[in-house]
Amino acid sequence: MAQPIKSTRQVDATGRLAPRRVLVADRVFTGAEPGHLAGGRRRGAVAIEAGVIAWAGAADDLPAAHAAWPVHDHGAATILPGLVETHAHLGSYARAVTPDVPDPDVHTLAWEALSSVKIARQLASLGVTAVQSLGAASYADVALREAVQAGLVAGPRIVASGPPVTLTAGHDWVDGSEIDSIPDILHAVREHHKAGADVIKVMATGGFMSHSTAPWNAQFTLAELRALSDDAHRLGKRVAAHAHGTEGIRRAAEAGFDFIAHGSFVGPDGLTRFEPEVADLIAEKGIFVDHCAVPTFPAVPGEPAAARAYDLYRRGVKVVVGHDIGAVHPASAYTFGLRQLEAIGLPRGEVLIAATSRGAAAIGLAGTAGVLAPGYAADLIVAAGDPLADLRALDNLVEVVIGGETFDRERVPPFDPDRLAAEAEARRAAEGGAATPDDVRQARVQRALRASAHPLIRIAE
Repeated sequence: MAQPIKSTRQVDATGRLAPRRVLVADRVFTGAEPGHLAGGRRRGAVAIEAGVIAWAGAADDLPAAHAAWPVHDHGAATILPGLVETHAHLGSYARAVTPDVPDPDVHTLAWEALSSVKIARQLASLGVTAVQSLGAASYADVALREAVQAGLVAGPRIVASGPPVTLTAGHDWVDGSEIDSIPDILHAVREHHKAGADVIKVMATGGFMSHSTAPWNAQFTLAELRALSDDAHRLGKRVAAHAHGTEGIRRAAEAGFDFIAHGSFVGPDGLTRFEPEVADLIAEKGIFVDHCAVPTFPAVPGEPAAARAYDLYRRGVKVVVGHDIGAVHPASAYTFGLRQLEAIGLPRGEVLIAATSRGAAAIGLAGTAGVLAPGYAADLIVAAGDPLADLRALDNLVEVVIGGETFDRERVPPFDPDRLAAEAEARRAAEGGAATPDDVRQARVQRALRASAHPLIRIAE
C-alpha cells in the first residue's frame, strides 16, 4: 500500500516549503527502467517543488514552467533515486553502550530511540533515503519515524515494525512480542496497529543469534502464520517474515506474507539445499526477498555474501537490497552489499533496480519513493560517475536529497570486513571463547551426524 507524502517532510527547519530547483547532470537513472533516461549527448534534469518531483527527463526538454527555477548543474554525474534498505535494526548501538547512570534500565526506551538516530543518519549519509526497520524494542523505530516526519531530526524515511512477533523464548524474544496461540497472535497484531507500526515482523524460524533456537526449525504453524497475515492485511499492514529454514520459508509463502528476510534455505540438518519449487511459489505469490542470507553450509570458498540471491533471481523472485543493518552488518556495508549482488551474478542494472524502485515497493512505498517521476517524493542522490558502469560510483556521492532538501551528511568510516571479523574474534576471545552462531550450527550438525551413525542393532534369538 503506497503511503502518502506527508507535508512534514516538505518543510525546512523554519517551517517554509522546500524550495523549487532543477538538478542537472550528464545522466539520469529513474528507477523505472533498466538504463539511463538521459545520457550521452542528451543531459538529464530533475525539477523539484515543495519536496516532490515536478518533472524528470532530458535537460533540453525541460518545460517552460520550470525554466526560471534555480539550476544546480552537477556536471559529469548521475542523478538517481535515493537508495532503499529493506532490513535494518536501527537500535543496535543501544546494546554497544549504556547510559553512565546508576540504573540504566530506567532509560531503556529513550536510549533505544536515541541510539537509532545514529544508524539512520549513517544510512542517509550513504544515500539511503528510505529504511525498513524490521525489529525494534519498545517501538523505538515508530518514535524515530515520527521524529523525522516532524522535523525534530533529519534522517531517511522510516518504515517501522516495532518489536518482532516471536514465540515465548523464541528467536529475539528479548526485543519481541512473545505469543503462543492464535488469540495471542491476533492481540499482538492489533497491539502493533495501535502503536503505529507500518509492518508486522514475525520470526517464522529460529535464528543464528539466539542459541536457544534452531534456525532451520519453523516457529509457527501454517495456521498461525495465516491468522497473523490475514489480520494484519485486514488492518492495512504488510507482513514480513524472518526465515532461514526452508520449512519456515515455505509456510510464510503459503500464508501470503509480503516480505521474507534472509531466505537462506537451511535444512533440518543445518545444511543448505536450495529448493526451486519453494522459490517458484515465492515468485508466483509476488513476495519480496532481501539478499541477506547466511553463507552456504558446508562453506563454498570465495562465495559472495549474497548466497541465495542469484538462485532466487533466476526463478523470478523479486530480490531486494537488505543487509540486516545493525544486527549483522554496519551501515557502512551498504554499497559493499550491492557489489556482492553483482558478484553473485545479478546484472548491474538489476542491482540498481533492487536498491531503488523495487526496494521502495518492497517496503510499502510504491507510488511514493524509489522512482524519479512526477508526483514522487524528491528523495534522490547524485553520484560522481556512472553506477551502471561501476557500482563504486555510489561510494562517491555529491549530494543526498530527502523531501526536496539537501541532507547534511556525516562521515561514515569505510566498511572493512576483515577488520570487523578480527574485532569479532577479539571480542570472542575476551569473553572466554564464547560460541559463535556458526559454532552452534556446526555443533548441531555434528550431533545429528553422530546420531545418524549410532548403531541400532537387534540380537537374533
